Formats: sequence, structure tokens, C-alpha cells
Amino acid sequence: MNQTPSTVNWDGMAAAWTLALIRLSTMLALSPFFSSRSIAPRTKALLSLALCWLLVPTVASAAGSGDAMVQLSFQAVLGEVAIGSMYGLTLGLFNEMLLLAGQIMGLQFSFSLVNLLDPASEIQTPLMGDLFQMFGTLVLIAAGLDRVLLSSVARSFRAVPPGSFRLETMSTVAGTLVPMLSGSFLAAVELAAPVLAATLLVEVSVALLGKLSPQLPVISLTVPLKTLTGFVVLIGSLAVWPRFLEARFSVLLDVAQRLISPGQRG
Repeated sequence: MNQTPSTVNWDGMAAAWTLALIRLSTMLALSPFFSSRSIAPRTKALLSLALCWLLVPTVASAAGSGDAMVQLSFQAVLGEVAIGSMYGLTLGLFNEMLLLAGQIMGLQFSFSLVNLLDPASEIQTPLMGDLFQMFGTLVLIAAGLDRVLLSSVARSFRAVPPGSFRLETMSTVAGTLVPMLSGSFLAAVELAAPVLAATLLVEVSVALLGKLSPQLPVISLTVPLKTLTGFVVLIGSLAVWPRFLEARFSVLLDVAQRLISPGQRG
């Protein structure tokens, strides 16, 4: 009996698998938690290969759904880098929000001159900013948001098959990311609002006491009272931090998914 020859296009599959690896590698290099330098580069490379291997059925289905064969070209590589960068840079605003909130609270705690060398960015960052970034990473892992991020990237292969993203849509991406910077600043202020309000009340109270009693050492009392009150309020507000951080991360992830949606119309 005559057997039907295999119709698998191995050249197209290899090109689709390579483009998928580029998308995953770019995302892991820029997104929160995965971009940390505490994770060895070899570990990141092995993780990218393992994820890409697990996504072979999804990539094959997405690559086979198009009318044209997937080809490995310079434009296709740039498109995959753009998709991974959109995920990484959008979710990178999460770390910037935590860093800014820590810097605001550090000023209220009189820690403005205490800086540490951040191993991820190799720049000096405020002490409270590093603390908040570590706490945010803990929330991401405890809530399983790292797996949510990976599943979202896996779904992106169905939304935008490998090699089908059009670079012309990047103009709308820039118009979306720029206003989000102000949103991250607002979220940082919201995160630091309880401490800001409490320390402001301490300053006003000490100032009123200084007016009533001029011999009171106002300067000597303001700094320790602000620091003590700020830490008490911060510890009390940690109970609502996980829900707040999860909500902001989910919003950023939704924005990243919408940013690649113009590629579906290409």
C-alpha cells in the first residue's frame, strides 16, 4: 500500500521554535524576578530552553495556523524581541513603583543618605527601595504570579504567532507606555500614603508643641518620632500590601497583553 508522505515542514518548525526562544529569552531578561542577577545566566538560558521545549505543541499549532510558512528573517527576529521587550518593560514598571515608594518612605524615615549597590542594575539605590523590591518579589512568588506571567507569554503565541508581529504597531506602544510612567508614580505615592500621612501628623504635632513650649528640643524629637511612627504604620499597612501589589501586577500584565494585540490584525 502507498503511504502518505509526512507533511511536516521541519524548516518552518525550526524557524518558529527559534523565534519562540528569542521571545522567551527577551522576556526573561527584562521582566521582574527573572531579570535578577542573583539568577545565573546559565540558569536563565536553561530555563528559556526548557520553557521553549515545553511550548513546542503550542508553537507548532500557532505556526501551522498561518497561511504562509514561518521564515527566520531579520524583521521576524526584531518582532519577537519587540514582544518580549513589551512584556519585560511593562512589568518592569512594577519594580520602579516599589523603588520610588521606598525612596519616598526613606526620606520620611531619615534614611535618604543610606544607599546600597543594587546588583541587578549596578547603581546605588535607596535602602528602603531595595527592601520593598525584595518584598515585592516575595509577593510575586508567594502568589504564583511568576507562573501567571509565563502562562500569559505562552498564550501570546496563539494571539501573535511567531514571526507575524508587525513593527509598524510600535508607535502605539510608545504612546501607551509613556502615560504609564505617571501611573507608576501615582501607585508609588498610594503605597507610601499611610506613612506620609502619619509622619506629617507627627511633624505638625511637634511643631505645635514647639510653639507652646519654646524650650522643647523640637529638632531632637522630630526625627526619632517620625521614624518610630513611620515604622509602626508601615508594619500595620503590610497586611494590605499583597492585594495591592497583586492588583498592580495584574493591571500591568493586562496592558502587556493588549500591547501585542495590534499584531493580530497584521
